[in-house]
Amino acid sequence: MEEKNFFDKVYEVAQKIPYGRVTSYGAIAKYLGAARSARMVGWAMNNSLAKDVPAHRVVNRVGLLTGKQHFDGTNLMQQLLENEGIEVIDNQIVDFEKHFWDPGKELGPYY
Repeated sequence: MEEKNFFDKVYEVAQKIPYGRVTSYGAIAKYLGAARSARMVGWAMNNSLAKDVPAHRVVNRVGLLTGKQHFDGTNLMQQLLENEGIEVIDNQIVDFEKHFWDPGKELGPYY
């Protein structure tokens, strides 16, 4: 069996983020055992547009839409989140904690 690279592991986790929920770059990195690799998770999201990955559901640690410039159109990331019932004001998710999905708690240990 072929060893998955880090980006593929990131995409695998991101594909499990439920509709109407969000997670952070750091939460995915921590879940994958690479807690200091939040920036690498961001790079993976930047390159995920051709894959079936809900990159709009991955934001920074305080709920800011820091990756929005990588989406077509100026507000596509925000529009996708709002279509899922997540309110966004000034590029920040309202009630971030309520919508936050922690892969470490939701998925169990990563192997």
